[in-house]
Amino acid sequence: MSQATQNPSRHNGSFNMDVAAIRAKARQDIESGAVTEGYRADREVVLKLLNEALATEVVCVLRYKRHHFMARGLNAEPVAAEFAEHAAQELDHADRIAERIVQLGGAPNLSPVGLLERSHSEYVEANTLTEMIKENLIAERIAIDSYRQMVDYVGDKDPTTRRLLEEILAVEEEHADDLSDFLAKN
Repeated sequence: MSQATQNPSRHNGSFNMDVAAIRAKARQDIESGAVTEGYRADREVVLKLLNEALATEVVCVLRYKRHHFMARGLNAEPVAAEFAEHAAQELDHADRIAERIVQLGGAPNLSPVGLLERSHSEYVEANTLTEMIKENLIAERIAIDSYRQMVDYVGDKDPTTRRLLEEILAVEEEHADDLSDFLAKN
């Protein structure tokens, strides 16, 4: 293997990578999986934040599912369909967050005990379609602010977690926009 193949950046002189040192470090602490010496975030804090985000997503799934089944009224069908779609997307978020927790060497806390205490959003059953839309919009706004704060905290110390949080944040913003549109129509 040529020097350029081992380190394609060396040819321009602006970046040097010590491949031998990277290889040696990779052999150390292999039980840490994806968490290498270069991980710069406080892993315990990130795991706590991710488990709170996981609880938030699970609570949102449950609230959206209830609202999907309980939606009644003239405009209920498209709103109920939107609730079902959001529930599926929130479940996907929960799965992705749980996967990241495991990658970081943690354990996803899916215990129903304390779920609401770990969640940033609340579980509000609501009685009317308008109340359901409002409660889900409030929950999305809470999620948006929570994810923004998590993104700010993680910063460039954990780019993989930051990207995950930013992707989820973008979907939560879409959800809030969808719900806001429904609220304007009711």
